[in-house]
Amino acid sequence: YLHREGGAESADGYCRPFDAMATGTVWGSGGGAVLLKRLDDAIADGDHIRAVVLGNAINNDGAGKVGFTAPSVAGQAAAIANALAAADVDPRTVSYVEAHGTATALGDPIEVAALTSVFGRGTADRQWCALGSAKSNIGHLSQGAGVAGLIKTILSMEYGVLPATLGFTKPNPAIDLAASPFYVNATLSTWESAGPRRAGVSSFGIGGTNAHVVLEQAPVPGAGTPVARPAYLLPVSAGSAAALDRAAGRLADHLSGSIDLPLADVGYTLRAGRVAHPHRTAVVAGSTADAVIALRQTKRRLTGVAGAAPRLVFLFPGQGAQYAGMGAELYAHEPVFAAAVDRCLAELDGSVREALLGADDEMLARTELAQPALFTVEYALAQLWRSWGVQPSTMVGHSIGEYVAATLAGVFDLPSALRLVAERGRLMQRVPAGAMLAVSAPAERIGAELPAGLSMAAVNGPGACVVSGPVEEVQRFAAALSRVAARRLRTSHAFHSAMMDPILAEFEAAVAAARPCPPRLPFLSNRTGAPITTEQAVDPGYWAGQLRGTVRFGDCVARALTDGPALFLECGPGRQLSGLAWMQIPRDAPPPVHSLPGPSERDGDVVTCYTAAGRLWTYGVDLDPQAGGGPARRVPLPGYPYERTRHWIEPDAPSTAEPLTRPRLPLDEWFSVPGWRRLPPILALDLPSAAVVFTVDTGLAARLRQAGADVVTVAPGEAYGRSPGGYTIRADQPGDYAALVDDLGPA
Repeated sequence: YLHREGGAESADGYCRPFDAMATGTVWGSGGGAVLLKRLDDAIADGDHIRAVVLGNAINNDGAGKVGFTAPSVAGQAAAIANALAAADVDPRTVSYVEAHGTATALGDPIEVAALTSVFGRGTADRQWCALGSAKSNIGHLSQGAGVAGLIKTILSMEYGVLPATLGFTKPNPAIDLAASPFYVNATLSTWESAGPRRAGVSSFGIGGTNAHVVLEQAPVPGAGTPVARPAYLLPVSAGSAAALDRAAGRLADHLSGSIDLPLADVGYTLRAGRVAHPHRTAVVAGSTADAVIALRQTKRRLTGVAGAAPRLVFLFPGQGAQYAGMGAELYAHEPVFAAAVDRCLAELDGSVREALLGADDEMLARTELAQPALFTVEYALAQLWRSWGVQPSTMVGHSIGEYVAATLAGVFDLPSALRLVAERGRLMQRVPAGAMLAVSAPAERIGAELPAGLSMAAVNGPGACVVSGPVEEVQRFAAALSRVAARRLRTSHAFHSAMMDPILAEFEAAVAAARPCPPRLPFLSNRTGAPITTEQAVDPGYWAGQLRGTVRFGDCVARALTDGPALFLECGPGRQLSGLAWMQIPRDAPPPVHSLPGPSERDGDVVTCYTAAGRLWTYGVDLDPQAGGGPARRVPLPGYPYERTRHWIEPDAPSTAEPLTRPRLPLDEWFSVPGWRRLPPILALDLPSAAVVFTVDTGLAARLRQAGADVVTVAPGEAYGRSPGGYTIRADQPGDYAALVDDLGPA
C-alpha cells in the first residue's frame, strides 16, 4: 500500500474520521441512486417515503483558497448555512450530521470548525449533535461518496438507529469537540429526537465544490386502504422460470417475517411498482399469512408465460344463469362495479334491486326481473373490466346478453337499453309458461326428430343444443330421447320458440322507439353467427327476430376463432358459456375465464373475479394497477432476483497420464506476427528516368533498369560504402543516410 506523506491516503489502511490516529482516507468503489419526487405527489400516489429533503445548497470557493486541494472553513460554512436557511430550520433541531469525514490531518479539523461556526451560533449548548462518516465503514467512494453518505443517513433516519463511525477512540487534538455542538457517534445507538428526526449531509470535492443537504424524517403514512376486501391479487413476474420461483419464494419469506404488513399495500406495490416480465405467476389471498401459504404452494399459483396480448372475446350469458345475490359481494367492494349497478337500477323498477341484491331466488325466477337483473350485472362487469384496462376485440351475447354487447357497442344508450330489456322481460312474462331442454347431441340430429310444436331455441356447439316449447311437449320429447343426456333449464318460459310470436310486433315497436344506432364496436350476431352489420343493428325487425329465432352461439364461437387464437372472458354469473366455448377451443389454447362464481361454487365474487384478472395477466393481458385490490400505499418488498452466472474459466484438471516428451520448437516455427501480404510491385505507366531503390530484393531494380531508368540500389550492410550497382548502409545509423545523400548529389 503506497502512502505519500501529507497526502489523502491512509498510511495504515484504516479510515478513522476525527480520530487522533487518523492518517488519511481509504479508497473504495461504488455508487448509488436516489429517486426524488415532490412530497405532495408522493403522498398522493401512496409512495413509500424514506425521507424529505428540506433544503440544500452548493458553492465553489476554489478562487479564494491557498491551493487546489485545500479545504476552506468559509466555503464549507457558507454551504451549510445556506442549506439550513433554505430548509428554514433551526440548527438546534438537527440531531445528526453525516460529515465528509475523510480522516485527513487537514480536512477533519477544518470541517468541524465550519460546522461549529454555523451550529454553534447563538447557543451555548455543547455536544448535542451526533457526527459520523460512512467512509470509516466503506471507504471513500470518490464521486459516489456523497450519495453513499446520503443513503446511509436516510436509512438511519427511517429506522431510528445511528451506525457506528468505526475506528474512533479519542479526538484529533486539532479538533476541540468538547467545545463544539458535536460528538462522534462511535457505537451503534438509537437516534433520539424531541421532534421529527433531522440531519445534515455534507459532501466536499477537490477544487472547491461544497454541498450540504438538510433531511427530515418522512411523515407518518395514512391509515392504509380505506375499504378492506375479502381478497387481493398479488402478481409476480421474472425473465425465466427459475427466477420466477425465486421471486415468489423471496416474497413469501419477506411476508412471513412481516405478517402485520397490510396485504392491500403488498398487492398494490406488486401491481403498480413492478415491471411485468414474460414468466408470470399470481395468487389471490385474503391475508398476509394466507399469501405466504399461497406463494409456497404451486397448486394455488396461477402461472403462465405471457407473449403478445391475446385477442379477447367478452361473453355475456342469457337467462338461466341468474341467482339471488349474484355480484352482491363485488357490489360491496368494487366502486366501479357498484356505480355501474346503481346507474342501471336508477332506470329500473325498485323490485329489480331487491331481486338482484337480495337472497330470494324465487324473485329471479320471474322473467320480468331476471332479464334486467342479468343485464345490470353483465353491464357492470364489463365496465369493471374496462376500468382495469381490459378491452375486448369482439363480443358475443347469448340471447339477453346480446343487448349488453349492443349497449357497449353504442347501438343503444344505457337508459334505452334498460327500458328495452325491461319491456322484453315484461312481454315474455305475459306469454304462457313453457319449458326449455338442453340436449347433448348435434343440432342436426335433434332438429330432424323435433315434433311440430317444439322449436330449436339454441345451437350452442357441435354437440349441444336447446329445445323449447310447451311444457308437456318438452317433457314428452325428453322422455322419447334414448341414450342422449338432457336436462331442463331454469326458465319459466319457452324462449326462442313459436310461443313468442304473439309479442313480436309490440316488441318491434318498442325497439323502433329506442332508435338504435350503428355499432361502434364489433360484436357477433346471435341470429347469424357472423359479425353484426349496421343494417341489422339499426333494424327493429332484427331485434324482434332475435327474441324469437335460434341462438347460434356455437357459430359465434367458431367465427371468433377463425381470426386466430382467442381468449374468452365470461362477463356474467357462473361459467355456462365458458363450458360451451371450451368445446371448440383448441386444447393447447388457454381455457375460458369466468368473472363470477356460479350459485354452488365455494369462492365468493371477489376471489373469483380477482382470480380471473390474475389468469388474464399470466396470459399476457395488461392490467391497470387498480385491478385486484384498488389503490393503497407502496411498501418496500424484495427486488428482482437476478440470475447470477459464473463466467470464470476454470483451469484444466491435472492429467494423470505421463507427460509427452517433445523437443522444444524454435520460436520462429510456432510464433507469428500479423503482417501485410506481399504483392509483386506494379510499375507506374509514367516511369522515372532515375530512381534510388531501398531494398533487399533486386527484382524491382532490375525491372526499372529494363524500362530504361538509371537505378541506384541501397541495401543493408555491416558498414557504409559502395557496392555493385549502389550502396550499403547501416539502417540504424543516421550518419549513413547523410553520407548517402552527399554521395548521390543533387537530384
